[in-house]
Amino acid sequence: MAKQERLSNLLQLVIEHGTLEVDTAANLLDVSEATIRRDFDTLAQRNLLNRSHGAATAIGSSIALPLTYKVAKEDETKQKIAQRSTEYVKPHEVIAFNGGTTATACARAIAVKEDITKVSPNDYPAITVVTNAVNIAAELTVRNYIRIMVTGGIARTNSFELTGTFAENSLNEISIDTTFLGIQALDLDLGAMSLHEDEALVNRKLAERSNQVILVSDSSKFNKRLFAVICELDKIDKIITDSNIDKKFRQSIEQKGIEVVIA
Repeated sequence: MAKQERLSNLLQLVIEHGTLEVDTAANLLDVSEATIRRDFDTLAQRNLLNRSHGAATAIGSSIALPLTYKVAKEDETKQKIAQRSTEYVKPHEVIAFNGGTTATACARAIAVKEDITKVSPNDYPAITVVTNAVNIAAELTVRNYIRIMVTGGIARTNSFELTGTFAENSLNEISIDTTFLGIQALDLDLGAMSLHEDEALVNRKLAERSNQVILVSDSSKFNKRLFAVICELDKIDKIITDSNIDKKFRQSIEQKGIEVVIA
């Protein structure tokens, strides 16, 4: 079991039990008590539980975490893409995420990246996150080392993205180092695409305000078209995807100067 998955499962157990003792957790997760103690300490440092001698207790912020810190029983492909995304973030940068399951997985992975979590409190924020996704904002707000900027706008129920004029205008006066852009389709001629034009407009603004745009998506969304264009290919710097990407499609992407990173 990977460390991130173990931490997530452990936090879920603490939430379910209220108070969880070290030996009980070790038996449930089939790891050593020393491992559980270290994991309890890690989660306590992230303000996700209260640590006591021989046990840990859930706190309001851990219970309130939506959907998952609890990590994502997301599929393996999204987890791999998320882990690769952490390689492109440094402490004190401004990074952005739109909505969707892959971008959310990346946000979770980056939020617990070791060099981010170990930044001294005197140097907070460790990173600044800009997002129009209310689920990402809610999850990361409990981490006091991350500064969150949330766009205004009207929330969409399926993607949890804020859209509309307020969302677009709020991005006009900021500069972003890297945007991790989730998509619904990618076409060689039209670029990154979304089913909904209001989401596409806000996502386009995120890309425009960024020094670097990294597209994060599994390859099933490639070589497809949808209704609304987010941005053309010349705005995309990297694509993090899986090994099932079509060879000819990959070659065409790379010929346009875009780096393809296989997770």
